[in-house]
Amino acid sequence: MLALRFDTFGDPGVLKVVELPDPVPAATEAVIRVHAASVNPSDVKNVAGNMRGTVLPRVPGRDFAGVVIDGPPDWRGVPVWGTGGDVGFTRDGSHAELMSLPVDALARKPSRLSFDEASAVGVNFVVGWLGAVETARLEKSDTIAIFGVSGGVGGAVAQIARMIGARTIGVDRHAPGDDTPAAASIDAFVRLDPGVDTAGELRSLTGGRGVDVVYDAVGGVTTPTALDSLAHGGRLVVINAVGNRTAEIDLIDLYHNETQILGSDSRNLGAVESARRLDRLTGLFETGNFRPLPITARFSLLEGPAAYQAVANHTAGRVVIQP
Repeated sequence: MLALRFDTFGDPGVLKVVELPDPVPAATEAVIRVHAASVNPSDVKNVAGNMRGTVLPRVPGRDFAGVVIDGPPDWRGVPVWGTGGDVGFTRDGSHAELMSLPVDALARKPSRLSFDEASAVGVNFVVGWLGAVETARLEKSDTIAIFGVSGGVGGAVAQIARMIGARTIGVDRHAPGDDTPAAASIDAFVRLDPGVDTAGELRSLTGGRGVDVVYDAVGGVTTPTALDSLAHGGRLVVINAVGNRTAEIDLIDLYHNETQILGSDSRNLGAVESARRLDRLTGLFETGNFRPLPITARFSLLEGPAAYQAVANHTAGRVVIQP
């Protein structure tokens, strides 16, 4: 099989298209022919050496959609989708013609989604669900502000919040495009800009109270604003840190406001744990309650390094490799 692989950390130029032996599944594994695999910012960070625990040499790629070609008879020929915090880090990933996974990590692809669309769901919706539903315990009575709403994770969280029934405010440098799922899922939008009092705008939209939850998909440079936006007893979900790894916090304000700061990391969910969450999301995609995120660029496997460079260059929308 052909695969992208890197033997050393660096920019996308360290990725090489190589020929590797086809995977042979153990008794508890299955082999998947990959039809589509998106490239996430975390994949680019992985190749750059900015993610913990990666074992070299490695085939990268977390998200995928394809068809089972070897494994238990009842799974052969079944279209599947998936992701995982171990995939592409401690086990070979999806940026290849074939990949192997534990049978318990198999999840049936929603028939409503194409392979390309399904391959762009995994990381964004799993970390969105993990942070909003499982960590922050978002409820219908809550107001949530999503920092980075125009990005992949932010767009997924907006749809999850809408499904729950929470009031949803998008926050970003630019509003999501009119035809995107994020735009259809938010009740209001506030600009995230040095010239804008973002926290003040959020408080104005909530009658001075502040929001119950901030899902901060940016982090670092946005942390002070996120904290200033919270209502009494508010929860801040952190999944990232851009620009600054540290933030100065007024501890007296923190405990007076009874603020909760919650970390949420999908890397701690392996392929098996991620598949369980995708199984919960399948019905929502089948009914159209959830929509896949926009795909703006497609590359062949031979063009894999260029796909990574596109993501490194902050190409808007989802980038997909079609092995």
